[in-house]
Amino acid sequence: MDCISQKFIPLILMLAVTSISSTLNQNINAVVVNHEEQFTSPKVPVVTTDGNVYVTWWSNKTGNDEVLFRASNDNGLTFGDKINLSNTTTSESADAEIAADGDMVYVTWWERNSTANEPVLRISNDAGQTFGPILNLDTNGLSETIKNKR
Repeated sequence: MDCISQKFIPLILMLAVTSISSTLNQNINAVVVNHEEQFTSPKVPVVTTDGNVYVTWWSNKTGNDEVLFRASNDNGLTFGDKINLSNTTTSESADAEIAADGDMVYVTWWERNSTANEPVLRISNDAGQTFGPILNLDTNGLSETIKNKR
């Protein structure tokens, strides 16, 4: 090997490794991006008002979809205990939405099973510490079937 070849071999190797590394990183990033796009779950509904943060979501950890809720009264630094707002066994509770104004919190969702598809609502007037009964919005009041499931 001549002197010039010996000087350029390390440079050529470094460029080759850099090129391979760059290509691998681009491929890995593409896989991660595609993975995130394929498995993106719904965003958790959240609302803030007067230093309070209210979060609701639905989960199937018990084998039955339930609507859950948590509240923070310190701008999200800490959260209170999880509250199961739906607590139903004969229907799936899903598609929760939330709104708030001061200490008033409104959580809506759908109760679904093979014979029903009902929009429902629960209201808190104490910053999410407690909630009133489940209101069936289809019947403009408290549904007996839902009331008995609480």
